[in-house]
Amino acid sequence: MLQRIVKPLVMAALLLLSQLTYATEGMWLPQLLSGLNEKEMKGMGMKINASDIYNINKGSLKDAIVSFGGFCTAEVISSQGLLLTNHHCGYDAIQKHSSLQNNFLENGFWAKTATEELPNPGLFVSFIVRIDDITKAALQDVKPGMSERERQSAIDKRINEIRQNTKKESWQETMVKPFFEGNQYFLFVTETYRDVRLVGAPPSSIGKFGSDTDNWVWPRHTGDFSMFRVYAGKDGRPAPYSQDNVPLTPKHFLPISMKGVKPNDFTMVLGFPGRTSEYLPSEAVKQTVQVLDAAKVEMRDAALKIMDGYMRKDEQIKIQYAAKYASTANAWKKWQGEMLGIKQSNGISKKQQYEATYRQLLNSNATLKQQYAGVLDTLNALYRQIQPYAQTRDYYSELVKNAEIFTAADRLIDFLADVREKGEGQYESLRQQFLESMQSFYKNYNAKVDHDVCASLLELYGKGVPKQYAGAEYAQLSAESNNDGRALADKIFNLSGLTSLDKLKAFVQQPYNAVVAQMWKDPATRMAMALRKGFVDNVSRPLSDLQSNINRLQRTYMQSQMDVMGSKKRFYPDANSTLRVTYGKVDGYSPRDAIHYDFYTYLDGVMEKYVPGDYEFDVPAKLRDLYKNKDYGRYGVNGRMPVCFIASNHTTGGNSGSPALDANGHLIGLNFDRTWEGTMSDINYDPSICRNIMVDIRYVLFIVDKFAGCTRLVDEMKLVP
Repeated sequence: MLQRIVKPLVMAALLLLSQLTYATEGMWLPQLLSGLNEKEMKGMGMKINASDIYNINKGSLKDAIVSFGGFCTAEVISSQGLLLTNHHCGYDAIQKHSSLQNNFLENGFWAKTATEELPNPGLFVSFIVRIDDITKAALQDVKPGMSERERQSAIDKRINEIRQNTKKESWQETMVKPFFEGNQYFLFVTETYRDVRLVGAPPSSIGKFGSDTDNWVWPRHTGDFSMFRVYAGKDGRPAPYSQDNVPLTPKHFLPISMKGVKPNDFTMVLGFPGRTSEYLPSEAVKQTVQVLDAAKVEMRDAALKIMDGYMRKDEQIKIQYAAKYASTANAWKKWQGEMLGIKQSNGISKKQQYEATYRQLLNSNATLKQQYAGVLDTLNALYRQIQPYAQTRDYYSELVKNAEIFTAADRLIDFLADVREKGEGQYESLRQQFLESMQSFYKNYNAKVDHDVCASLLELYGKGVPKQYAGAEYAQLSAESNNDGRALADKIFNLSGLTSLDKLKAFVQQPYNAVVAQMWKDPATRMAMALRKGFVDNVSRPLSDLQSNINRLQRTYMQSQMDVMGSKKRFYPDANSTLRVTYGKVDGYSPRDAIHYDFYTYLDGVMEKYVPGDYEFDVPAKLRDLYKNKDYGRYGVNGRMPVCFIASNHTTGGNSGSPALDANGHLIGLNFDRTWEGTMSDINYDPSICRNIMVDIRYVLFIVDKFAGCTRLVDEMKLVP
């Protein structure tokens, strides 16, 4: 009788699993597509082969995709090394070239000739040469019963040997990454170019149109793109910046389709997604959205409101804080969407249903039950134990990250520790290096803004962190100001020597011993050290111990899922900033009752949102004129100018700047965001509401050609009619 009941339950659960593994879910390794995905991709409409995507013997799509600075993706779109990425990916580089006199953020930048292209020290791009599976060799010395430290030491030793013996060119590099929680390892041979020059960027009123109001939401009307160029030595190999360098001739560059897209069209995105956690247990998902996200959103909400108020009133502060505000707001809004998406899609309940299926299948297999019994339950229990420590960690990290006075204090402490280690005789030279490093910090720092941010966050920290975790020294300093965040901030900023570069210079101009003595009295460094001590003494160790156990069990649970589910579920590795392929179809979606979103937006929508003089929704006069005259050239369609579209590709952070490709591998768009309701795809992908947002490539070309008049760039490209 029991078997009659269990069997239908298992079949129903497997039906649920088939829905969870919908065709568009997954961030797949390109070298494995032929065995895992090619048939399905062709069934969805793809017209090229897996070997056209990844090939080590001839140019393929992977040779046109680069990791941009290690934080975004870019693609090569011409035979002369021209790169396309997002405006927000190039934002820091654009800001560094900007000033009140030449405000490229405000007005845009376009190099009319190659000599006008601007170098960007520190910026690099990396190509993938090949990917090798080294799992067997990496895990060769791993034995049952090893501690985590012993296990990792054995793996590291083997990986070092593998890297030393890897065949590669002298200018190439290697990196090894774990997959499936350390159950598999792959080696990547890479080529990194460090002469990357800014070629063009639209004004923020195009590249950042909608700014934070529209961030993470659909419909979207943002021309989120910028252009760079990769330069190489005359031999085509990576070389430091030099005026003698030449544009890179790539192994492959992306042809550009002028067709546009229609519903149900196959799309594919290649890029370097940063991090996902798709295989967490239900307690981890619940903790993420109900506790940790909520704490971080609360802290950033306070900081952003203050920054926004100052930026709207002062143009200089707007320039100083533009990149910081955008970076802070990006994750803040994403976390809100993650909470909303999990709730609306019943993500926690679905995880629990998945776990019920896992348990049923595990218990039906005596061998696997003996091997993995209790793993999932223990893992969920550990997440319940770690919750107060993880919550305190997030309050602490948000405070010291967003109240910049504590960043300055930490840097001062590290500088003095460096002097102590190297000897007082090095004080003069180390002091000079320290002050030079702090110039860029204070260039984009305003003490009034930071005072108000610090006051607000100290207040929230005091209320959100229990006394046993905050520590006695923090409690004492807080009590001296009657546990009032603003009074505490007043004391710090009125008396600290870290609120300006001039004050810092005067502070460290004293002899070393005098600086050390006064450092302990400075209210900013005193508070920074009190906060750090409270975290280290009361949170760091138990958090680390619990996390170590969680990591170990998560690895076991990952392997058990693959063993238990077998052929009933396809598994793709979580994102870890390595090259991945995701694919889906162009489609709208319905996030809530009675609401349906179409898949396309047009320039008409830009004008509907237009608010003269508004920093989020202003529209340049020239763009308004082009719209008024319907002067779209060859880029418009039926008298309209397409701007953005959405599809069901599974993307995340790091996919910013990734190319959206059609069935032929031609460039049709530029990935830059996800829909708000679908941001929870990092921990729970749901095909009904998870959509990625892309700029239509024709809008990019229209802005470059008709708006900016930089036709020379379009002439470099290969446009497919």
